[in-house]
Amino acid sequence: MDTGKDSYGYMDMNADQLRTLFLNAGHFFDHMLILIYATAVIAISTEFGRTYGEIIAIATPGFVLFGAMSLPFGWLGDRFGRHGLMSLFFIGIGTATALTGLSTSIWHLSIGLTVVGICAAIYHPVGIPMLVQGVDKPGKKLGINGVFGNMGVAAAPLVVGAMMATYGWRGAFIGPGLVCILVGLLFWKLVPADKPVGPKQKNTTEPAAAFLDGWRRVLVSLGIITLIAGLIFSSTTIALPKLFEERFTDALPGALGFTALASLVYAIASFAQVAAGAAVDKYSAKSMLIIILSTQVVVLPIMAFAEGPLLFVSSLFLMAGVFGQIPIIDTMLTRYVPDSHRGRVFSVKYLLNLSVGAMAIPMIAGMHQWADGFLTLFQVLAVIALIMVGAAFILRRPQPVAAE
Repeated sequence: MDTGKDSYGYMDMNADQLRTLFLNAGHFFDHMLILIYATAVIAISTEFGRTYGEIIAIATPGFVLFGAMSLPFGWLGDRFGRHGLMSLFFIGIGTATALTGLSTSIWHLSIGLTVVGICAAIYHPVGIPMLVQGVDKPGKKLGINGVFGNMGVAAAPLVVGAMMATYGWRGAFIGPGLVCILVGLLFWKLVPADKPVGPKQKNTTEPAAAFLDGWRRVLVSLGIITLIAGLIFSSTTIALPKLFEERFTDALPGALGFTALASLVYAIASFAQVAAGAAVDKYSAKSMLIIILSTQVVVLPIMAFAEGPLLFVSSLFLMAGVFGQIPIIDTMLTRYVPDSHRGRVFSVKYLLNLSVGAMAIPMIAGMHQWADGFLTLFQVLAVIALIMVGAAFILRRPQPVAAE
C-alpha cells in the first residue's frame, strides 16, 4: 500500500511539473498574443491608409471581451473541468492570431482581434485555478507564473519588431499563432485531464474557513484599485512602443529598435513582481501597496513630458510599480477570502481589471488623435492614480495574518 502511494505521489509530481510548465507557457502566450497588435498597428495603419488613432480603436471589442468573458469561462472550468478549456485556449488563440495575419480588410482584422480577445479570456479564470489546484502554498508558483505573463508582455514588442523586420506585420501574427497551436496540441496530448476537485479538500478544523473581519472594506478598496490599475496597465503596455517611436526619434534604429527597448523595460520591471511577492510575506501589505501606488502618481506626470534616457528610466519605475502591485493585491485577497470563495472573487477581479483595461484603447485613440497625444494621456492617468492611493489608505491593517 505504501509503495503504491509513493508511486502515485511520484507520478503526481511529474504530472504536476508538466502541467505547470504548460500553464506557465500559456500565461506567456496569453499576454504576448493579445499585445501583438499594439506594436504591429504602426505598420498596419500605413498599409490600410488609416491614422494610428483610427486603427488602434479596432482592437476595442477584443479587449472588452478579454475581461467580460472571464466569468463564464471560470464557471465552465469549474463545472466541466479545466483541461479541455485550456486546450481550447492554446489552439483557439493560436488559430485566431494566425488568421488575423491573413486579414485583407478592416472588418476581417476586427473579427480576428475580437476572437483573439475571447480566447485570451480563458486563461486567467481557468489556468490560474488549475495551476494552484491541490497546492498548499501557492505563492511561489504564482510568482513564477506571473513572471511568465510579464515576459509575454515584454516579448510582444520584441518578437513583433523582429518578425515585422523580416516577414512584415502579417508574419508577426502568423508565426507566433502557429507556435501556440503546436503547444496546445502538445498540452492536449501530454497533460493528463483534471478531475473535478469538488469540496473534498481537507476541511479539518481550520478557523480561516470564513471571511476575516473587515473583508468588505478590503474588497471595496481592492476593487477600486483593481479598476484603475487595469486601466493604467493596459494604457502603458499598449502605448509604450508608440511612445518610444515618437520620443526617441532618430536615436533608435527603426521598428526593431523601439520595440526592443519596450521589451527591455517590461522584462526588467517584471522581476518586481517576484520581489514584491517575497516582501509581502515579511512586511505590511498595506504600507507596501501605498508606496508602490504613490510611486506611480509621481512617475506618470514625468512620462508625460520625458524624452530619451529620462523616458526610459521613468518607464522602468512605472512598469515596476504596475507589475509589483499584482502579488500584493492577490496576497491580500487570499488572506481575507476563504478558499471556498476565492475562485469567484478572483474571477470578478479579472473581470474588473481586464474589462476596464479595455477602455484604454478608445482613450489612447481619442487622446492621440484629438488631444495632445501622449502628453494628455499620462496626465489623466496620474490624476486617476491618486484615487488608487486614497483607496489603499482605507485598507485595514492585516493583523489577522499573525494568527496563521
